[in-house]
Amino acid sequence: MRRILILCLCAVALVACEKKPLTIERVESLVANPERLRELREACKADHAKVGDVQCNAVAEATRRRFLDGGRSPYAADPVRLPAPPAAESAPKE
Repeated sequence: MRRILILCLCAVALVACEKKPLTIERVESLVANPERLRELREACKADHAKVGDVQCNAVAEATRRRFLDGGRSPYAADPVRLPAPPAAESAPKE
């Protein structure tokens, strides 16, 4: 009887200490919901360890996708054109 009680107490202790699986919000849902993205970005800044690497990486990716907007950055609309280098002389001077 005593062994059964000890085993039950151990089982209860293990269940109580077990980590609950966190729900990770997907990148696509964060891109579509900027308010939630902002909340999670603030939470990642405040306590990265509590939020977790996987969720903070999803937040970073969603932020990157929103900023770049499918490869079209609002800050790089026109490509920069570099001037042509000066033409080198064909015959060396003596």
